[in-house]
Amino acid sequence: MEIRTLCDILTHIDRHYRKPALLRYKAEGAWRDIASEEFVSTVRSLSLGLAALGVRKGDRVAILSENRPEWTACDHALLNLGAVNVPIYATLLTDQVRFILENSQARLLVVSTAAQMEKILPARAALRDLERLVILDPPQTPPPGAVTWAALLKEGEAAHRADPGRFESIRASVAPEDLASVLYTSGTTGDPKGVMLTHHNFASNVNATVSLIPFSAEDICLSLLPLTHVFERMVEFAYLSQGATIAYAESFDAVPQNLAEIRPTVMASVPRLFEKVHARVLDSVQASSKVRRLIFAAALAVGRRAARPFVDGRPGPAWARLLRPVADHLVFAKLRGRLGGRARFFISGGAPLAPEISLFFHAAGIRILEGYGLTETSPVIAVNTLERTRIGTVGPVIPGIEVRIAPDGEILVRGPNVMKGYFRDEQATREAMEGGWFHTGDIGVIDADGFLAITDRKKEVLKTSGGKMVAPQPIENLLKTDRFISQAVLIGDRRKFISALIAPNPQWLESYARHKEIPFKDRSELLANPQVLDLYRRRIEAKMAGLPHYETVKKFRLLPRELTQEAGELTPTLKVKRRVIEKRYADLIEAMYRE
Repeated sequence: MEIRTLCDILTHIDRHYRKPALLRYKAEGAWRDIASEEFVSTVRSLSLGLAALGVRKGDRVAILSENRPEWTACDHALLNLGAVNVPIYATLLTDQVRFILENSQARLLVVSTAAQMEKILPARAALRDLERLVILDPPQTPPPGAVTWAALLKEGEAAHRADPGRFESIRASVAPEDLASVLYTSGTTGDPKGVMLTHHNFASNVNATVSLIPFSAEDICLSLLPLTHVFERMVEFAYLSQGATIAYAESFDAVPQNLAEIRPTVMASVPRLFEKVHARVLDSVQASSKVRRLIFAAALAVGRRAARPFVDGRPGPAWARLLRPVADHLVFAKLRGRLGGRARFFISGGAPLAPEISLFFHAAGIRILEGYGLTETSPVIAVNTLERTRIGTVGPVIPGIEVRIAPDGEILVRGPNVMKGYFRDEQATREAMEGGWFHTGDIGVIDADGFLAITDRKKEVLKTSGGKMVAPQPIENLLKTDRFISQAVLIGDRRKFISALIAPNPQWLESYARHKEIPFKDRSELLANPQVLDLYRRRIEAKMAGLPHYETVKKFRLLPRELTQEAGELTPTLKVKRRVIEKRYADLIEAMYRE
């Protein structure tokens, strides 16, 4: 069943997918269910309540909230009203929130808690377009003019009783070409831009995605990425359009526990989660007996050879296929149990997934469908499927869109999923849409079998002083597969050679220090220890084996801690803010090149 507008999702739920647990969330230590009938009724009441507050078709309404059922209900209420949702990451600071509210000219803001509301109050007087606040969990004394979530629902319920046909009348006026959302990019290189996506942009991407990936009403999907992120938002549109149940993770840190509790069949994530699971498995294996380590190594070797069809399209050797059930029984079934035990597949997007980590999961019988897209493309451009998967690529281009590779290697896209433009920024729109194609800023190639591979961001490619071009992400991903390395940032633009800033894995580093009886008072003393530095030098050199000389890391510095979003070093989608890091660690970097 294809959808024309995002309003059709609510219609499909109401007519075809009535179930006792459409949404699930955890409160006071217990998982609670929201039935499909309750969800539809809540969306209707919210739409009519927002209309009673004066929200009209085309008005921008911002949501500043963590993932929770109310976020999804409010989103669909706005879509069915014809209003425009402006999502704001709950982790942003006051100045960042203020920029988005000012730029989007939002008339109303929905906030989750008093803590989120505190971000707004200092700037509210200067926000001339912002008329009202709606608070999900209000404090004892809400600010003047604020409306509680409960009052908004009550207002909508009264409006429905007074005019039972009004909701259907309002939503019938929403057309595919109407603006659905303005999503602000995470701004790794400057102020974020507001990407305008229509109902048709999203709907075309949902239709293409569900034609390739078999979501179903029997699926239980764990939601852990911010709904503000276009990847999670579109995937959840796809889930709901097929009647799947969505369970909201309590937090990113609580995902391991929530996986065990919910036992999802499907989950979408950024690579960071899969990297952490991979690292935890290696930690556990390293701490086990020698016999168990040997069994794991043998099982992994069998699994990797059996997974050969996902590497180069050819069947694995007969011996690997014969031994695969034994490896599964001894090792991999337990690993899948850690992830809930009934996953049909996971989806990875938002950043490149290291091929070694993808192969590890495929070897264990856990399918990860890596895809590629941008906010400006609603977002999916290409995705691996259950029928067609090639590790090291982001899959074939999805139906209905065109992709071509420019002479300089940049990926260009044209199709119904491409944005309407950047909000109030015609110059940026013209630059991005030069020649009628959207310029992604990513460098890539399409192989003979039609699989798209991304090599790097065009703006992030490092050009050494010797004129050599180096794509940092593949090398950073390679370094992160080492259990002693948590994060890596390559340096070298306009420099003589490539260097790296390395954030050590603290657990492995401290375990190594205890094993080698290295005395240390604090982390800084440990990082300066010659034995530790030699350990990292040897491990980095091992990872660089086989790379061209100009791509290898010649020098490195260990960072005192992991890079974090809170410190402004990562975007809300956990991408590295290179400019921030290069500025913050300028002294370390200059010291490497002075020596």
